[in-house]
Amino acid sequence: MGTRALFHHREEEQKEERKQSLEMCSRTRKKRFKTSSREYNLRREADILELEQRGQKRVCFGNDMEKMEEEVMRICRQLRVRAERSKALHPATETSSQVPEKELLELLSGRAPIIWIPLRAHAVWERMDVTLACTTLGSPVPQATWYKNGIPIDLRRAPAGKYKMRNRFGMLTLHISRCSMEDSAEYSVEVKNQYGEAYSFATVLVRSKYKYSFEFKLSNTAQSYFAFPLKPLFAREKEPFTLSCYFSSDLLDHQRGITWFRDGELLQDSEGQELRLQGCEASLTVPCAHKEDEGFYTIRVPSLQGDKEQSTYVFVRDAAAATAGAPGSPLNVKCHDVNKDCLILSWVPPSDDGGSPILGYLIERCEAGSEQWLQCSAQPVRSCRCPVLGLAEGQTYQFRVRAVNKAGTSHPSKATDPVTTHDPSRDKRVTVIPYDQGRTIEISKDDLEDIKIPLPPTNVHASEVREDYVALAWDEPDPRGREPLNYYVEKSLVGSNSWQMVNLDLPANSPRFALFGLAKGKSFRFRVRSVNKFGISEPSVPSPPVTAGTKLAPLPPPSQVLAFRDTKTSVVVQWDKPKDGLEPLGYYIYCRETGTEEWQTVNNKPVTCQFTVPGLQPGKEYVFCVKSVSEAGLSESSPETDPIVVRPAIACPSVPHGFVLLHCGKTEMTIGWKAPKHKGGTKILGYFLDQHDNSEPDWHEINTQPIPRRVCTVSSLQQGHLYQFRGRAMNKAGVGEVSEPSDLFRCEEWTMPEPSPRCQVRLRGLETNQQAAHRQHPHEGL
Repeated sequence: MGTRALFHHREEEQKEERKQSLEMCSRTRKKRFKTSSREYNLRREADILELEQRGQKRVCFGNDMEKMEEEVMRICRQLRVRAERSKALHPATETSSQVPEKELLELLSGRAPIIWIPLRAHAVWERMDVTLACTTLGSPVPQATWYKNGIPIDLRRAPAGKYKMRNRFGMLTLHISRCSMEDSAEYSVEVKNQYGEAYSFATVLVRSKYKYSFEFKLSNTAQSYFAFPLKPLFAREKEPFTLSCYFSSDLLDHQRGITWFRDGELLQDSEGQELRLQGCEASLTVPCAHKEDEGFYTIRVPSLQGDKEQSTYVFVRDAAAATAGAPGSPLNVKCHDVNKDCLILSWVPPSDDGGSPILGYLIERCEAGSEQWLQCSAQPVRSCRCPVLGLAEGQTYQFRVRAVNKAGTSHPSKATDPVTTHDPSRDKRVTVIPYDQGRTIEISKDDLEDIKIPLPPTNVHASEVREDYVALAWDEPDPRGREPLNYYVEKSLVGSNSWQMVNLDLPANSPRFALFGLAKGKSFRFRVRSVNKFGISEPSVPSPPVTAGTKLAPLPPPSQVLAFRDTKTSVVVQWDKPKDGLEPLGYYIYCRETGTEEWQTVNNKPVTCQFTVPGLQPGKEYVFCVKSVSEAGLSESSPETDPIVVRPAIACPSVPHGFVLLHCGKTEMTIGWKAPKHKGGTKILGYFLDQHDNSEPDWHEINTQPIPRRVCTVSSLQQGHLYQFRGRAMNKAGVGEVSEPSDLFRCEEWTMPEPSPRCQVRLRGLETNQQAAHRQHPHEGL
């Protein structure tokens, strides 16, 4: 405190020394300075009051207050010195005295921006404009940046006139013109200056006036529904993708049990896929896409009226090949028949062979906890199924496969789920006895069998016969004994009495073994011996003769491949399955634009039924073909479809509506109506009408030939009766559904005074004009 007193004493002395110089300042300058100081104090008090109301009051304690006072006094001294020097140099200039006052106010009025009035959500119809607005405070004036779903809005890339941004005295506005369904999103604004930043968020929902087929209404209460339909998503292998679904509002508690499915299989939140629900958005994110992630995705939302769902297809394109001309990567690698030291691996061939036939596949394995991949076979495997030998019991492995052609090797497939080698027959030989509240005792049948020299195996046979290998299987000896068993396999050419041991260096630990490289066209018999630490058994009974399989032939291509119009950007392709041979694993679809030679792969995961090909260019002509997929590879291409132009499919029109009575006589009525809202992609050829007398139960046809105009005179009616009418519209696709019945019209003659000759002339002229207009525009509404 002594230092502080000394500091104030020095300040008083300096004030006395400068008192004379300060009195030299004009009264006008003093008045202006006092006015500015008074304005500054009022502004500071207003800011403090505002912060108190918002719960953001600034509080200074102890040394902080003292440091602030010293800083203010230091700034004041500097400003006085500058003012005196400026006055001495320019005594006649009064405006120079205003500079230090302005700088002082600027130094003391800086503040971080705040959102005074935030953005609010909007729901609009299609083709309407919407304006998002918010109010900000901050000094200096903060800069604003607008975002759509977290992405900055770039006016240079947006359609001309789509967005208009303004900042007038802290009022920020974003104007969106002629909204479409794609404008439904979360919009946000970021305001920033050198002291800080602030944000505000709002959701814009664009509703369609006509198309409600993709959204569902959960009830008349505040339940949410889909904002707009899911669209096909195109992703690329090894890259992330996100599939998002938006709702009209935040979901209620009973609607939050959202589930996602891929090809009917329930998806769970895991490392390979992240499921999120935040606000009005439900999303599924795949951090690293593989071909196995391709398929039909469905989101299902519970509601009081039952589950509602939407579906779309996600395509996963091949990653760019490391070597030009290399094939695509295999997919759906799976493990089968897992034993203690071996298993069988299968996979699906890729859709893209790189322009040259696939020569084979390389199998790689990796132990759990290691990132080192080792090649299991020295030579490529020709078919899409192969045994893997030499595994360690109880070890966990993962496997992946690469395709090879003359240009190079593909990217590796997605690794299999971790699989642990084990003895599948152990559970049959072990009895578990529970005791003492959850404890168990395991009794093995092998421990009760006192066997020294083992017995020979039984039932030796070939479980699989392929071109590359023969898989042998047998039953373990019974009784087996407590000692671990290994097996030696022997082979003999049919007609010879000599036997040759084939796995002397690597005895089998499980009753499975595969032999590679058997001579083609020759038959062999096999037998097996059991061995433990006490000795080796007698040989088993030889197996039946086994001949190496012939080369697997690809399946024939499908037949009757047809393409049909669907929408303005999609085509439906269907085909008949091959009649001969095995059931294929699926089908790959290919398309090309007429006039070009390059075929494009549509799907990279085999499909089993007709398929809708999206993402085509409207108005262009395409041809399609299909290939069958099997373990032997891909079939030849099916015959090409006829060229088809991408246009919306022709459908039956919707119902006519708006039936009115135009004229009525004693026994006849003239009826008019409005055209259907949806013509089905082609013009309306005519209408069929029905009539119903209110005193009769049945409806009766009015015409058997289509009426080309939307006016019809119905005769042979009974005076005084009430009649209803309904109709159907017809185009090239056929006759549409029947409309709702019209209102009841009474058959009574319309009477009115006869018009004067002058009025008759005018009516004739009006009728002539109407007839001429109808000839020019025959399909306009009445």
